[in-house]
Amino acid sequence: MTAAGAATAALAPALTACGSEGPGGDKKLKLIAADYGDKPGNSSKKYWDSLVREFEKEHGGIKVDVEVYSWTEVDKKVADLVAAGKAPDLAQIGAYAEFAAAGKLYSAEQMISIPTQAEFVSSIAKAGEVHRVQYGLPFVGSTRLLFFNKTLFRRAGIAKAPESWEELQAAAVKLKAAGVKIPFGLPFGPEEAPAETMLWMLGGGGGYTDNTGAYIISSPENVKAFTWLRDELVGKDLTGSGDPARTNRQQVFDAFVKGEVGMLHGHPTLMQQAKANNIEFDMAPLPGIRGKAQSTMGVADWMMAFKRNGHGSQIGTFLDFVYSKNNVLNFTGQYELLPVTNSASTAMQGDQRYRHLWQFLEQLQNAEFYPADKTSWAKVSATIKEKIGAAVQKGGDPTAILGEIQREAEATELAGR
Repeated sequence: MTAAGAATAALAPALTACGSEGPGGDKKLKLIAADYGDKPGNSSKKYWDSLVREFEKEHGGIKVDVEVYSWTEVDKKVADLVAAGKAPDLAQIGAYAEFAAAGKLYSAEQMISIPTQAEFVSSIAKAGEVHRVQYGLPFVGSTRLLFFNKTLFRRAGIAKAPESWEELQAAAVKLKAAGVKIPFGLPFGPEEAPAETMLWMLGGGGGYTDNTGAYIISSPENVKAFTWLRDELVGKDLTGSGDPARTNRQQVFDAFVKGEVGMLHGHPTLMQQAKANNIEFDMAPLPGIRGKAQSTMGVADWMMAFKRNGHGSQIGTFLDFVYSKNNVLNFTGQYELLPVTNSASTAMQGDQRYRHLWQFLEQLQNAEFYPADKTSWAKVSATIKEKIGAAVQKGGDPTAILGEIQREAEATELAGR
């Protein structure tokens, strides 16, 4: 997942040919973007419509047509257009590496100004590189923290947030004894299984790849993490009555805002939902196998520019506008997300209105990201969504399942070279 909400498909107009000439010979850019709203009333379309109006006032001769789609369909829409030879000028979606490897994208230096290039937070910008060349421009970011229900903690006699897995399990035991329906929300369903997987891998000292970029999905650290989950959380009925393999992120978020979940891993948008439902909650760094995890997971969604229509100059002008400090702040502030530029990050850290995001923002500089630079990642992510949940089911075999995913990941990576 990305850091996105759902929107109705009815909001999406039919796709048309991209990159055409506008009225009076104006260059017309086509942008296909993801929707971060959770209902029609707060669709991202409103943001883009307002931004485009301001841009077109300042930049005569360039028109921009934006189509917004829900996260359940936007990646496929773009992929289908590219396959049909009708790539848009710009796409703001979840992955870029496959298009970059196929030679379809402008690099950052081919379109945006040097000041805009220098603005990106370095840890996120690096995640947008393929062979040390930046093709993916981060659009927004988020990190993960441990959310916990303070009311349920008091009821269970838990004094503070857990810092290690042992403390997390002890807290879950107390929550269960106090009648909490879901002591720890564990979503390994297909909605965002790769994120939950990475969080536990990082907490156990592992991850998806090593320092050379090679997959280490079946590493001893990762196997140990999933064995612990199987035996110490799921096996002791501390994750509720549902099957984690079929439980999606939004399901546990919805249960949290109903007061049914003691703890879970959450991103900034959960705060908004919890406050709206008067849930008394707090957040803490992720627990790890022997204390606080050394790092958390960062997620970035990506902006990319296709070369098909030859509009690199106009695209660069538009993106320099998109990534101006105020425009970045307007979007991230509206959707409880994190800015990906230094000036907007500094502004957010100095503004009390965004105090609730500071803890997430602090984590961003050292966050670990998906290996989105690997052309194999999209298929590997799909495999994880399909198979990882079985590793934590009672009787599951983490060694076998992680090994199977590892072998498929290596084969996919090799086939893409």
